[in-house]
Amino acid sequence: MEIKLDAKQIIEKDFGTSLRGYSKDEVDLFLDQIVKDYENFRLEIERLEKENARLEKEMQEMAEREVRSVPNSPKQPPVSSTNFDILKRLSNLERHVFGDKLNGDV
Repeated sequence: MEIKLDAKQIIEKDFGTSLRGYSKDEVDLFLDQIVKDYENFRLEIERLEKENARLEKEMQEMAEREVRSVPNSPKQPPVSSTNFDILKRLSNLERHVFGDKLNGDV
């Protein structure tokens, strides 16, 4: 988006006159309103640019914190293989603790 006029150019614009021209006071009043709008738009753009920069910085800091809090963390194994591993370990532990008692030998 290219802005062709700024507030100063609008204020300093001088219109020629003719026999049946526009009312100079009405044109000046209208241009004053345009200048105020331009200034408000400029201020709003500046505010939004600052907010955008702040949010981008905040997002980057959050991403960096997340990376630092979980460095090189291994991926979690699927739940089904985890359950299988637990059952296998439990079976080995029972065999170790109870030994032959599990097979019916007393």
